[in-house]
Amino acid sequence: MKTNALKGMKDILPQEQRMRDFVQSKILETYKASGFERISTPILEDSENLDKSDGGDNLNLIFKVLKRGEKLEAALAKQNPTDKDLSDMGLRYDLTLPLTRFFSANRNELCFPFKVIQTDRVYRAERPQKGRLREFVQCDIDILGDSSVNAEVELIDVTANAMLSIGFKDFYININDRRILRNMLETMGFLPESIDSVCITFDKLDKIGADGVKSELQEKQFDKKAIDALVDFIQQGEITLDSVISRCSDVSIGDDLKYIIQTAKKVSGGKYDVKYCPNLVRGQGYYTGAVFEIASPLFTGAIGGGGRYDNLIGKFTGQSIPAVGFSIGFERICSILLEQNYQIPGAKERCALLYDDSADFAKIMNMAQSLRKDYNVAVFKKAKKMGPQFDMLEKQGFSKFAVLKDGQIVLK
Repeated sequence: MKTNALKGMKDILPQEQRMRDFVQSKILETYKASGFERISTPILEDSENLDKSDGGDNLNLIFKVLKRGEKLEAALAKQNPTDKDLSDMGLRYDLTLPLTRFFSANRNELCFPFKVIQTDRVYRAERPQKGRLREFVQCDIDILGDSSVNAEVELIDVTANAMLSIGFKDFYININDRRILRNMLETMGFLPESIDSVCITFDKLDKIGADGVKSELQEKQFDKKAIDALVDFIQQGEITLDSVISRCSDVSIGDDLKYIIQTAKKVSGGKYDVKYCPNLVRGQGYYTGAVFEIASPLFTGAIGGGGRYDNLIGKFTGQSIPAVGFSIGFERICSILLEQNYQIPGAKERCALLYDDSADFAKIMNMAQSLRKDYNVAVFKKAKKMGPQFDMLEKQGFSKFAVLKDGQIVLK
């Protein structure tokens, strides 16, 4: 039997789990205090739903589940069985698609607009590497049924407050609007059907620079005049929201984003900043408007993100229902905190109450209960060799030790 976890997955030891539980509890506490309600959905979804979800590159990372019994035998009997023949369900790759299905099935039982929390595991067939696991936790909040951009402002503030409650301070929210970016690129001469591919390249601007963007677009064989127009614009200097809007065919297209940035800054009261990021795209194809990410000068890469996805629910209901969501990168945050040797603030000290064979165990348990007013207490039988036992308990975070002496508890 193999003892290691599957590649791309991990076992979590108690000390890390305590930190993860605390982080998740602070996030949930903030979400619930802001009026959001928690739901749960199954980890398995119908393959057809997953395939039509506009999940971008994630659609190539779905763990598919084989059909069973006679259905599988019939599929295998075909000369060239397709994926559809062999599989009828898969593991969810994010929490957005399950949420839209959930809402469509249960909307008559829900408050409208629906403000919802999801904290659960998702699965992607990634190539395992640092920071990329095949099983990981997402912490999402979404607002369904509100077309006002006030929903974006609320999500930004609630998410930022959750980050602050954990202890993160030096972070900011990057924001863009896909509609503005698409309009500018089309005005420059890129064909509408090519915009998603152009955006993927433009999103790399911070990493590969203007020359890299130009080279990659040339490799994709886009129109030379359009490429030159974009590269010339990038090379003119700092890209501001006004400068981008000036290149659009409809200057009013930037009104929503301006409102979100201005209002979110007022709401933040200086606790966090909101910045326009012209090359922020995000990978999922279901985003229809504003997109945002949490960034920090102290870390590389985003530690959260989201955006508006007004068309996704309509695939289930046939009706257009606005939706917007924000997800905290739970695994990324926990990884950063572990590297910083994060200590849970205000946590009770851990105390080990040690007893021997002659002790009255009922009395030991009662004494442990009395100690729990001041400590988190675990009861252990004394080992024959106390030194190694103390070393292991200290390694597990125990800082206090209690023994029974002459009928009284002695703390060390």
